[in-house]
Amino acid sequence: MTFRARHLLGIEHLHPVEITTVLDLADSYVDLNRGARKHGDALAGLTQINMFFENSTRTQASFELAGKRLGADVMNMSMQASSIKKGETLIDTAMTLNAMHPDLLVVRHPQSGAVNLLAEKVNCAVLNAGDGRHEHPTQALLDALTIRRAKGRLHRLTVAICGDIAHSRVARSNILLLGKMESRIRLIGPPTLIPAGAQDWGVEVFDDMKAGLEGADVVMMLRLQKERMDGGFIPSEREYYHRFGLDAEKLAHAREDAIVMHPGPMNRGVEIDGTLADDINRSVIQEQVEMGVAVRMAAMDLLARNLVADNAAGVMA
Repeated sequence: MTFRARHLLGIEHLHPVEITTVLDLADSYVDLNRGARKHGDALAGLTQINMFFENSTRTQASFELAGKRLGADVMNMSMQASSIKKGETLIDTAMTLNAMHPDLLVVRHPQSGAVNLLAEKVNCAVLNAGDGRHEHPTQALLDALTIRRAKGRLHRLTVAICGDIAHSRVARSNILLLGKMESRIRLIGPPTLIPAGAQDWGVEVFDDMKAGLEGADVVMMLRLQKERMDGGFIPSEREYYHRFGLDAEKLAHAREDAIVMHPGPMNRGVEIDGTLADDINRSVIQEQVEMGVAVRMAAMDLLARNLVADNAAGVMA
């Protein structure tokens, strides 16, 4: 398997072959997770620390479950009550963690670049579970696995990413990954929620849902990230749903076999019609949750292999 990275900090520096390696291994973990015995030993004897400086349900739970299913000793640090709240710097926290000799460090942080900074200061493998508006690599990888299993391929699909693009690290990571796989990417949303210069990213930009969804293979809805908004980005939630919320009428402009995605948590009746979100013939939202565990198992497995190989090389040297 080809995966040379020491950390998983983002999609930007991954080669398409490395992305495929993660997805192929994740496929095998989907099978494991669906079996009667859901445990492996790829991380046996290793320690995984989860540090979430932002609240999370899906991501933290799936990283914890992924580590335990692969045999790791998993510790969740309560960052809301951590020493950082008492004035300790992120660098001092990194030094403290280093002294504990963890093998895998999973970090979510509200500031872009904070996870990269930690990775420079610790001796273990670091996985970015989302940093500010920067990246959320495992979300893009699980989205990619969901798409590949539903469509049979990732290459040369038309993918519409709709909603709050400006505040979304999920959108950024998906744009990078799908671009590497030569898919056609459309961004749809009100001008206030489309980043300046988005047209230079190799994507198409629409402010009309029906035009943007025309012929799409994949429709990826995004949450309105009101916690990152400091102004009037939309007139009202009702108006937003009328123009940019996904319902059956708008989805009819996509391909008949188009799949509907959402990274969660969903605001039903704001970003997506609740009936459509639950439609087992179109929605793969629950599959995304399932794929999340498998992808995070694969990512930690591959990083652990590189970590063990590096340590062995260091001992031999």
